[in-house]
Amino acid sequence: MSDDTEPAKARYKRILLKLGGESLAEVGGFGIDQKALQGIAEEIAEARKLGVQIAIVIGGGNILRGATASNLGMERVTADYMGMLATVINAMALQSALEQAGVPTRVLTALDIRQVAEPYVRRRAIRHLEKDRIVIFAAGTGNPYFTTDTAASLRAIEVEAEVIFKATKVDGVYSADPMLDTTAVKFEQLTYLEVLKKGLKVMDSTSVSLCMDNKLPMVIFNVSNPDAIKRAIMGESIGTRVGAS
Repeated sequence: MSDDTEPAKARYKRILLKLGGESLAEVGGFGIDQKALQGIAEEIAEARKLGVQIAIVIGGGNILRGATASNLGMERVTADYMGMLATVINAMALQSALEQAGVPTRVLTALDIRQVAEPYVRRRAIRHLEKDRIVIFAAGTGNPYFTTDTAASLRAIEVEAEVIFKATKVDGVYSADPMLDTTAVKFEQLTYLEVLKKGLKVMDSTSVSLCMDNKLPMVIFNVSNPDAIKRAIMGESIGTRVGAS
C-alpha cells in the first residue's frame, strides 16, 4: 500500500527567529544550560529540514541585561555594550550546538570581533542564507539604547525575511501577565497599532514600528512547546500573529 501522506512544507522561504537568552538557561536560571542549549539547537535543526532559510537574533538576558545593569548604577552605554558581548557568547554557544547537530552555521556580529565571528555585512549574510547556512546575528544593532528586539526587526528587514518568529516562554500575547493575572486574555491576532496603543509587551515600540513601516508580520509563541518552531514555519496557527490587519 502506498503512503499518500504529503511531506510537511514550509509556508515561508526565509524567516528570522528571535530567541531570548533565557531560552539557553534552566527555567528561572542564569548562564547556559547544556540540556536547554541542545534542545533548542535540535528544534532549529529539525525546522531547517523543511527547506526554509533561517536567520537568528539572540539576546543575552541569561548572562547580563544592559538596562538592568544600568539600573544598578552602571553607566548605561557601558552596560549596553556588556549586554552586546553577552549575546556574542550565546551566539557562539548556539553555533557550536547547531554544528554538532550537523547544521552549517555562521555568526555575524555588529561589533568587530574578528577572532570569534564575522563582522556583519548585509550581502554576506544573505549569501550565507542562500547557501543554506543558518546565520546568527549577535551584538544587537551595535549601538547602545537599542534592544535585541529592535535588532531582530532591523536584520529581518535587511535580509528580506518574510516574518519574525519571537520565541518566548508564554504561548502568545496576553492582555496582562498570565503568570500574575488569571483573568488575562490571550490575543490570537493583533495589528501593529493595537500593540502600540495597548502597550502590550510583544517587542519594544521601536521594533514594532519598524515592522509596521515595512509590513513585516510577527508571530509570538512558546518555544518550549513540542515542534513549535517547525509548526510556525509550516504556517500553523500557534501563538499570536501581529500584522497589518
